[in-house]
Amino acid sequence: MDTSPYLPSSRLFINPMYLRPEAVPEYGLLSQADRDAIAELHEKLDEELADEPLIDRDTSWVFKREALKIIYRAGLRPARQMAFDDFKRRQGRRLRDFAVWCVLCEQYGNDWREWDDDLQRPSSPRISSLCNDYRDEIAFNEWLQWVSWNQLSDAQQVARDTGMSVGIVADLAVGVSAASADTWMMRDVYARGITVGAPPDGYNQLGQDWGQPPWRPDRLEDTAYVPFRSMLQTVLGHAGGVRIDHILGMFRLWWIPAGGTPREGTYVRYDHDALIGIIMLEAQRAGAFVIGEDLGTVEPWVRQYLAERGILGTSVLWFENDSNGQPITPDHWREWAMASVVTHDLPPTAGYLANEHVRLRHELGLLTESYEEEAAAAESEQDLWMRRLDERGLFTDDVDDDVEAKVLALYRYLTLTDCRVLNVALVDAVGDHRIQNQPGTWKQYPNWQIPLSGVDGQPLLLEDLYQMDRPMRLAAVMNGYSWVSSPIRPNPLR
Repeated sequence: MDTSPYLPSSRLFINPMYLRPEAVPEYGLLSQADRDAIAELHEKLDEELADEPLIDRDTSWVFKREALKIIYRAGLRPARQMAFDDFKRRQGRRLRDFAVWCVLCEQYGNDWREWDDDLQRPSSPRISSLCNDYRDEIAFNEWLQWVSWNQLSDAQQVARDTGMSVGIVADLAVGVSAASADTWMMRDVYARGITVGAPPDGYNQLGQDWGQPPWRPDRLEDTAYVPFRSMLQTVLGHAGGVRIDHILGMFRLWWIPAGGTPREGTYVRYDHDALIGIIMLEAQRAGAFVIGEDLGTVEPWVRQYLAERGILGTSVLWFENDSNGQPITPDHWREWAMASVVTHDLPPTAGYLANEHVRLRHELGLLTESYEEEAAAAESEQDLWMRRLDERGLFTDDVDDDVEAKVLALYRYLTLTDCRVLNVALVDAVGDHRIQNQPGTWKQYPNWQIPLSGVDGQPLLLEDLYQMDRPMRLAAVMNGYSWVSSPIRPNPLR
């Protein structure tokens, strides 16, 4: 299982890794022996992972999959079977093809490009024959999608029922893995021998290669954009909003030839009027709002184009500087944007303040300037921001930890802007400092495998968060109250 959520096996289906077996309705109907078997699997998994410093999705999935199979084999009551049949009917052929791809991966390996030629197309006669041989395994993978869809729906419904005005905001990756189900099912819509990425910039001075094949703009047009529309309908199926990773790809993408470096790429343009129009149409139908990650190398007119259509941009505090390198005052931040202090491509704020991003890029050979020059530039940047925070009186005496005081002050700064959406990183809420993802790397760093940890570096469980003061202090800042619940300033929910 690929560790990166931005290199998925499909943007049309849900990763069943996120299922909770005990929340599947049929779990409540299991025999005591089956429940004991699932409990034993859970205990064995705990033992397997007890001393593992990183998140191990493959091992977790082996055990969870076995637990889900026990529930699946228990069968469905008539009403539930009818609902499952209706789901399959509505999803149509693409659900069957996805389930077949899952089964073929188990039998022949995860990269369909290495399979026999007569397995490399879902329309192959051999595929039809295999559907009979693996009928139950295919049905199991269809069932996994059904229960995943139901659990996502339940999560969104609970969010709305408990008073959340939006609920879940989904995240849409810019692309898929070259070995993905989507490229197998729609191979003619993706360009071959090409990956996408980003040209060199100030933060990634060697450029980036994301290892993803791009949509072919000509084939999208030939198909009347049906694959693109289906993808959006999936991601907006049970969400109040969606963040679109690298929305600049709706306008142009940096294509890199196989074997080349990001420096050797070139921009290929797309019909942005068609793509953005479809995004807004599907968002309106779903009653959802759209956030576009418009960071990086951006043509000046693009942000205005998106804002005129109601798509929020992305404003990251550390990048909000004027032409002289000075921090932009809160009244000059974009209103039509989601504001944050950091992103998943930066260290948590505690790590950023400690220059972890400079140190790591130096160790990985990603800097084009000397470590001393980069560290000095980072220190200068932080000094500028700390002075701005101090000038506005955003430091308070309610915390003893100097780093937490800086983190809270930075988030207070966000509340002074007119940005429509404010974003809090969970890593900042708990005081984590380790980098979750280092752009421009693959195996050189354990991206997306770092467990959420507290100030002491010890991993945290979800249940731990509700017993910690630190997240509550940050929540109080974002809601415009002090830690003792006295109002600081009006800050209506946005």
